[in-house]
Amino acid sequence: MFDAVRLGDILIASGLASEADIQEAVQHQKKHGGRLGDALISMGVVSERELESVIQAKPNAPRSIKETDVSGSQLLKYMIKAIHVGGLETSSEVKDVLKLPSVIINRLIDEAIDRGYVTVLGSKAGGMSREQRYVLSQAGQFWAKELLLESQYVGPAPVSLRAMQERISRQRITNERVSRSRMENMLSGLVISTDFVDRLGPAINSGRCILLYGPPGNGKTSVAERIGRMFSGVIYVPYCVEIDGQIMKVYDPSIHEAVDSSDPRPQISIRQSVIEEDFDQRWVPCRRPVVVVGGELTLDMLDLDFNSLAKYYEAPLHVKALGGTFIVDDFGRQFVKPTDMLNRWIVPLESRVDFLKLHTGKTFTIPFDELVIFSTNLAPRDLMDPAFLRRIPYKLKTIGPTVESFKTIFEHVSEERGLALDEEMFHFVLNEIRERSSGGLACYQPKFIAEQVLAACKYQGIEPAYRRDLVCDALSNLYVADKDKDETLAAAA
Repeated sequence: MFDAVRLGDILIASGLASEADIQEAVQHQKKHGGRLGDALISMGVVSERELESVIQAKPNAPRSIKETDVSGSQLLKYMIKAIHVGGLETSSEVKDVLKLPSVIINRLIDEAIDRGYVTVLGSKAGGMSREQRYVLSQAGQFWAKELLLESQYVGPAPVSLRAMQERISRQRITNERVSRSRMENMLSGLVISTDFVDRLGPAINSGRCILLYGPPGNGKTSVAERIGRMFSGVIYVPYCVEIDGQIMKVYDPSIHEAVDSSDPRPQISIRQSVIEEDFDQRWVPCRRPVVVVGGELTLDMLDLDFNSLAKYYEAPLHVKALGGTFIVDDFGRQFVKPTDMLNRWIVPLESRVDFLKLHTGKTFTIPFDELVIFSTNLAPRDLMDPAFLRRIPYKLKTIGPTVESFKTIFEHVSEERGLALDEEMFHFVLNEIRERSSGGLACYQPKFIAEQVLAACKYQGIEPAYRRDLVCDALSNLYVADKDKDETLAAAA
């Protein structure tokens, strides 16, 4: 992870500036001085209002223990555990772990010294500055071991539940507008009708629930995943949250795409950007998350996950998706009944609030702000009753391609894979599909056929090309014969 939040990275992630703009602004600074933001404004890259909105959105660093919204006694516990587990010796090392400003870390160390939990070893040699070295006393080591029996969480200090609730409400997904041009750019490469795009636009911008349904293999999952990437804003995700003395971990590197500088472009000093001490580093600036779950989804996965050994909680997937998009793919094929799954979603989708319960019995609420997308190839009326259907304001059906669209997809897929598709071969495939399948054309079929042909050519050691025998073999893998009904069934897409 990064040590300081950098304005340039956030502006790039928000689509307000490019990497070239930031590099040019750095050169502008070297020549004229001033701050990075001032350089970008003078260059006409961003307006003063845009820059101000980005800076105002960031969580400000607490200037005192009271402003952390977490009790000093709890912060002291987190620090003692961190020192014990990590073998930390200096205030800067403690600061790097707890993600709290130096003024608070120094106050906690003073408190620990006064209580006899920490002793001073002397100055640390080397470097420009000489830091004091600290070590846990015998009493401090004993207390650290006791604290680890209560909870083994060691890491960034938590934010309060109230702070998380306020932050979710502040960075709502409806704060963003997804334009038609943005949609068309993100959907490029997919053959989608204009009517479908026109209906999809309002659904995305509403921030409400969307149902994508229709026959398999026609792009529902591809569309759903691209919808999540249409949002360009930056949100702030807490490493963890304290609820009634319990820790709930939220930030997940496998889900949240942090906005930081891991690339080799010119470094921007902290003073030329957002000053480290001015930003609450208990929050991670991220792109809006996209979480996709499928048949593996269970009701338990929508509840807090308490680790009985480590004794802290992992936030459920839909909580990690807050501020972003949560996609339930292959809805209706989960291990639980669709009605049971839908009943779990009724309150969050309608009241925009979700209720979670600790193992202690305490219940708490969080704003439910995310775009939920159900994707299914089953008939919606077989999955949900009319009452729940009414709670889903946007229902979009994906249908099989027309002959013209099918040809466009086939040509695009073939060109990408170095295969030449002529008219004769296209009509041969078209006729074969019509004869072999009652399901008709589907968007996934060209890719399936092309990849099968390529694999066959590789096996035979010949140049990649469509041949009737190879295409027929591909179609044999595309469909399976049902001897009892004497008809063919489409294989799963």
